[in-house]
Amino acid sequence: MMEERFREIAALIGDPVRAEILWTLTEGRPVSATEFAHCCGTSAQNISNHLSRLTKAGLIIGDWEGRHRYYRFSNREVAYAIEALNTLNPGGEIKQTKFFGDADIKICRSCYDHLAGRVGVQLTDALVAKKLILLKGNEYSLTRKGRIFFEDFGIDVENLKNERRQFARACLDWSERRYHIAGAFGAALLKKLFDLDYFRKMKNSRALIITSMGRNKLQCEFGIISL
Repeated sequence: MMEERFREIAALIGDPVRAEILWTLTEGRPVSATEFAHCCGTSAQNISNHLSRLTKAGLIIGDWEGRHRYYRFSNREVAYAIEALNTLNPGGEIKQTKFFGDADIKICRSCYDHLAGRVGVQLTDALVAKKLILLKGNEYSLTRKGRIFFEDFGIDVENLKNERRQFARACLDWSERRYHIAGAFGAALLKKLFDLDYFRKMKNSRALIITSMGRNKLQCEFGIISL
């Protein structure tokens, strides 16, 4: 049964148009059928058929807002899986959509709900170097020093551990080919960095803007100097 489900999902993702749809959704924002048609360079009817198949498979869902329907991943695990697939393309690049620039997204981006790209990897490395987190298998854990640091930083660590999702998993970065921190903690950390105005979202893109204050604070608080 599981093998049959895997073959079904692989066939769905293997289609170029559906692959483009899924990759576009990793930006983390809902997208309309019209936007997908423009992005994929195909007709509205063709896009509708592809969206219907992805919806029936449970990979995406559509929410109505007035007369328009906007699509998003059915859950964050689907987004993580699509991101991870790009690491299976050694030395190559998945085609980028028209929504973002190639250089910006490699430097600093959101990976659905956590920090990724060169900056995300550097921050994760810095947290390990400062002995705030430890990597065990495919998951990070907070040290006693790290728990105190992040509680003072304004992150409710205990509450995050009560969430149903994995606390702090290691996510392989497709552009750096190294780990950045994901899970409930990774999402909470990025949200806090947004709240503190270290980062700002770029319109219609997963690429993130590092503010001047953010650069200074990341250098002073986390020891990241090559931004």
